Amino acid sequence: MITEKTKLGNKGENLVTQFLKKQSFKILEQNYRTKFGEVDIIAQKKDVLAFVEVKTRKNEYFPTSMVVNYSKQKKIINAAKHFILKNNISDVVYRFDIATVIMLNSKSEIKYLSDAFRIRTIR
Repeated sequence: MITEKTKLGNKGENLVTQFLKKQSFKILEQNYRTKFGEVDIIAQKKDVLAFVEVKTRKNEYFPTSMVVNYSKQKKIINAAKHFILKNNISDVVYRFDIATVIMLNSKSEIKYLSDAFRIRTIR
């Protein structure tokens, strides 16, 4: 059974996918899941590979820069490393972005933060 929260999240991810395509990104994966973590959208534009976390809300509780805590960042980074190794990707710039989608009745607003966080240590 699909919950209202899941429907809202899927709608937000689809809006961000459309947004990225308009920015000339190619969508490589959606909802990329591993045992290490999950990435909502993986997109590429030229030599930039963006791993995008999408948060969809009916209200804006926190600024975009604060919606993904350190624990979630680690899971996204681990899933990204898995994707990179599995697909033997090199010679690109890796970036971790956050998109918040605020649903206001029939309208939506996307706030997109490029390079929102970085890998702090390499292990």
